[in-house]
Amino acid sequence: MKRLLFAFITLLSLSLTARAQELLAKVTINSQKISNTKGPEVFEELRTRIQDFLNDKQWTELQFKEEERINCSFNITINKWADATNDFECTLLMSSTRPVFNSSYNTTVWSVKDDNFHFNFQQSDQLEFSPENIHSNLVAMLAYYAYMIIGMDMESFSLKGGQKFLETAEDIVSKSQSLGYEGWTPFDNSKNRFGLLNDYLDGALEGMRILMYEYHRKGLDQMTENQDKGREAILKSLDNLDAAHKARTMSSVPQLFTEYKRDELINIFSGKGTSQERNRVYDILFSIDPSSASKLEKIKK
Repeated sequence: MKRLLFAFITLLSLSLTARAQELLAKVTINSQKISNTKGPEVFEELRTRIQDFLNDKQWTELQFKEEERINCSFNITINKWADATNDFECTLLMSSTRPVFNSSYNTTVWSVKDDNFHFNFQQSDQLEFSPENIHSNLVAMLAYYAYMIIGMDMESFSLKGGQKFLETAEDIVSKSQSLGYEGWTPFDNSKNRFGLLNDYLDGALEGMRILMYEYHRKGLDQMTENQDKGREAILKSLDNLDAAHKARTMSSVPQLFTEYKRDELINIFSGKGTSQERNRVYDILFSIDPSSASKLEKIKK
């Protein structure tokens, strides 16, 4: 009886573990700029710690199946490393994707470059997150991105579905400002961690939140069954992108969306639909990102 009870508890534990984690992150570290011979061992330890921290922690009360975990990548370039003080100055390129319904295609939900991915780390450090006591900038940044990834993923499935998780990320931003690192404070950079989240949750940019839902759920997810209907929904969703940009022309949020969705939109509309539809897509994207005019021209062909 004890053996059966133990087996049941073990199976239950494994089942809960398999369903608990939300993220499936792949972490890579580029250390080509660093020549210190001690570096490789430290950098590999850093990579492993970050990846395990992101993947093994249960970030929410939600239960995910293994196939439902959110694929994301953290590509970290080490620009400077002070061996004596364990200080790192890095650039992070983060991207998350989700599958499109009834297809093998994965679409980028959110992608951002963080030029202020700076922190202190030594091999003996344990990465542990407590929302009430944030003392490590590395942990704070990873937790922020974890909740942003989950929140934005949820935004793509239901209208404003990521509110709770984005508010948690907002709380991390507020509490991390006292750490003294760049990226958390207002007016420092419109593309920093504070700026992007603050703008996205701003009522003036509500169109971006409507866009996230309509573009993915009403548009992309319908294209396998009816490409014309899906493309029509995507075109309609872009009116929200246009409205958000016009409401806050200095915000980086509409431009960021345009940058990581550009190639996808070109593939969706190039040579498809009416010329009026293609011109409308071109005009919206060009007004936000005129530097990409030569690439966007493909839409009109």
